[in-house]
Amino acid sequence: MNLQAYSLLYKDKRLLTVFVLGMISGFPWVLIGSAMTAWLQESGLTRSAIGFFGSIFIVYAINFLWAPLLDAYSVPRLGRRRGWIYLMQLLLLLLVVAIAFTKPAINLLWTSMLALGIALVSATQDIAIDAYRIEIIDQAETDKIPAAAAMSTSGWWTGYSLPGAFALILSDQAGIEWRHVYLCLGLLILVSMVFVTRIKEPRSVAPAQSADSSVPALAWLTDTAFKPIAEFFQRNGVRLAIAILLFVFAFKIGEAFLGRMSIVFYKEVGFTNTDIGIYSKMIGWWVIIIFSLIASALNVRFGLLKGLMISGIAMAATNLMFTWIALVGPDTRLFAATVIVDNFTAAFATVAFVSFISYLTNRAYTATQYALLASLGNLGRTSLAALSGVLVDALGGNWALFFMITTLMVIPALALLVYLSRHIET
Repeated sequence: MNLQAYSLLYKDKRLLTVFVLGMISGFPWVLIGSAMTAWLQESGLTRSAIGFFGSIFIVYAINFLWAPLLDAYSVPRLGRRRGWIYLMQLLLLLLVVAIAFTKPAINLLWTSMLALGIALVSATQDIAIDAYRIEIIDQAETDKIPAAAAMSTSGWWTGYSLPGAFALILSDQAGIEWRHVYLCLGLLILVSMVFVTRIKEPRSVAPAQSADSSVPALAWLTDTAFKPIAEFFQRNGVRLAIAILLFVFAFKIGEAFLGRMSIVFYKEVGFTNTDIGIYSKMIGWWVIIIFSLIASALNVRFGLLKGLMISGIAMAATNLMFTWIALVGPDTRLFAATVIVDNFTAAFATVAFVSFISYLTNRAYTATQYALLASLGNLGRTSLAALSGVLVDALGGNWALFFMITTLMVIPALALLVYLSRHIET
């Protein structure tokens, strides 16, 4: 595909919708991710405690369990995909207002329960958003699948980075408490709710059921939960299906270990919240935007599996730059360079990964099958990465060695990828 033909892809208005929905998907990770980590660290929690707090992200790894509900039922007037997104946005707004008035240093349990609620709502919202993205791009439009993945990735990082930078920089201002930060973030949800009411409901293959359906419970469970999983194994074969699932589980474990501890690392090394906001979020944001678009072109050029292999190796190797920061201290120039390289490889890997699991999804079971694959990826990132703080403590706070270990964590996934490349044609 030449440059002119590639640029024409992005004139499709559907991709703009995908971008904004990606922003909506990434935003909750500010609330329970970067901003919350900084809040907890300033509240006096240990590395291990912060790592275990991140166990709330396990919700993203099990959202496939209720994904069939989003395939089967629609919200009155707004529709199946759009309706669920709007409903989750409303619940998210209520939870953000509630968590703004908590004090983690005094009552961590209450903060944790509300954060878990945000994760639950966000994970449910992601099911509908991913299904929406897949359904508005036909499976035959193979050139637009990576483009949609790139726009989704760019949108996600925009929704995560810009509000994240705003939250961190605002928290450094005199007289500003985290309560004020979260209330300001809540205003952004109101804007996204208006947007959701303006988008069109996509046409999908599987028909939605009404809430008063007379279908017996067992028959409903078979049709909406078991059939999508059975179809995935029948289409790919048991051995190949298991290999795919293991690869999806293992691919981003190293990145997750690094990501869970990154804010703690930056602050312990000596960077301020403003430094983190500017370098990690602001610079990282535009790098992700640019490189996500480049990454989609590279994945079209090399193919999904080869793109996964290249990006996986690059993503792991980039972790060594964090080792360099750990050795030299808070050098902002090195910080900026590391952010640029890290976000490039992260964008490349994410676009390849999202394109790959989107390609594997049967459009008749969009929400369920995509949620299953995405959940497995999140399971590796959330269940094991909860131990990231424990690992740093076990290493005696040796951050340099910690990042070296995260570099090696991608090896099992790359070995599985070699096997998959022999059996899957993309």
